Amino acid sequence: MKLSCMQDNLNRGLSVVSRAVSARSTLPILSNILLSTENGRLKLAATNLELGITTWIDAEVEQEGTITIPARLLTDFVNTLPSEKVQIELTSGHKVRVSAGHSSADIHGMDAEDFPVIPTVTDEPTVRIEPGLLKEMISQVAFAAASDDSRPVLAGVLVKFESGNLTMAAADGFRLAVKEHEVDVETTGISVIVPAKALDALARLIGDAEEKVEITVTPNRSQILFHSENVDIISRLVDGNFPNYMQIVPKQHETRTVVDTQEFLRATRRAFIFARDSQNVVRLQLEPGDDLTPGRILITATAAEMGSGADELQATIEGAGGQIAFNAKYLADVLAVVTTGQVALETQTANAPGVIKPIGNGSYTHVIMPMHMANR
Repeated sequence: MKLSCMQDNLNRGLSVVSRAVSARSTLPILSNILLSTENGRLKLAATNLELGITTWIDAEVEQEGTITIPARLLTDFVNTLPSEKVQIELTSGHKVRVSAGHSSADIHGMDAEDFPVIPTVTDEPTVRIEPGLLKEMISQVAFAAASDDSRPVLAGVLVKFESGNLTMAAADGFRLAVKEHEVDVETTGISVIVPAKALDALARLIGDAEEKVEITVTPNRSQILFHSENVDIISRLVDGNFPNYMQIVPKQHETRTVVDTQEFLRATRRAFIFARDSQNVVRLQLEPGDDLTPGRILITATAAEMGSGADELQATIEGAGGQIAFNAKYLADVLAVVTTGQVALETQTANAPGVIKPIGNGSYTHVIMPMHMANR
């Protein structure tokens, strides 16, 4: 193998596939990145057996070949090279010389035959979707998935393909996020669970892509492939049944509070400064207005040994009002991904879940379980 490519392109490509490199594996080959010439370009690939990422960069190929190189070593070295043409040559055995300008390195690689095959999907895509929309759906849902893998189903995101509609849902037992959007999809009845980590990686890698992202579910429902501009991401699917999330969403409310999204977010973040030393509890006092005065929300948090903070926001409040407490982090998480100027908080009692919905956008619903309010 002998080729050359620009340092900027190589550095960017290595950064892309490094997200799939296995940091802790008993298989040394999984700590490597595959370099292979393909159709006059340089193919880079990495996998941890659950997630696989492949990208292609422009190159001048003099001699075909393939090899795997330790990911961290190669990435760190290329990152320090000058922004000019980089030469890559397989010299002898599994030794690769990487050079640019007056700098060079001889790196010991491993045979590419030992590298796991990253599956490719040749079937017609299940759906094609605008990259901006896909990023928005992921950002509004994936964070609500469980952060640990003790319950794999809850660490994943439900992705449902229905006629003309795509739905994503995630729940960790304390909150639920559901996003729906119309898309051009003919396939119906496909429902899969995608690891949230894979969707997070996808959202970052889409970047400023302009072409639609192709999403393909394998016929045996074991893997899902995302194809974007010069990047393929393939992920295993989680085996299991996702909870019936529609049963979690309250069907009615006693109080509906409409407030400025950014003001609500800033007030919640200020309360979180104190709440984080008191089990993350933030209290909301909802007070309806009258003909002369507007309604208001009093947002408070107290840390026994540190002090307390309070914010008062004007709001339009319909219903009885009352008190309710939430996890401040969970509340801030959802407000940070709401893209509309105003948001509605629908509540029943202090012990019932609260529902957050963007005003003017009925495609997103977020449910947060309340926290117990101790008497103080």
